[in-house]
Amino acid sequence: MDHNLLQDIIHRYEAANFLVNRRLNAMIRELMPEELTIDQFATLRYLHSQGRSTSSELADIFCVGKSSITAIINRLFDKKLIYRLPDEKDRRVTYLALTGEGKQLYDEMDAKVYELLVKYISPFDEQEAMTFIKTFEKLARELGKPE
Repeated sequence: MDHNLLQDIIHRYEAANFLVNRRLNAMIRELMPEELTIDQFATLRYLHSQGRSTSSELADIFCVGKSSITAIINRLFDKKLIYRLPDEKDRRVTYLALTGEGKQLYDEMDAKVYELLVKYISPFDEQEAMTFIKTFEKLARELGKPE
């Protein structure tokens, strides 16, 4: 690809990505209960999708240090939104999973986020939406590859 075109595409991507992330995060934050942060909700979302996870896995997935993920986990645990489950075979491993209250809060927030995103995605026709998500998923795969 031509260097100038590639540079233009990268600048446009950065600008659009910045705007989308900032605005959506602000709108999602407004939907959340006061005691829940975006990072905590993202952790609940991941635990919901995986069923359970370790703190090391969460730190890797969110690209943060162990101390950062530990703080998030402790706050979610204190709010009774997650519980710790020791591994039966290896005492050094502790899994994290959603409590009933955590699942309920996640489901409520997921429905609110869905309603928010529907407003912005529904104006796209089916072909545009599918092309966008396939391209975005391709970018995600590229970012997920080891360097």
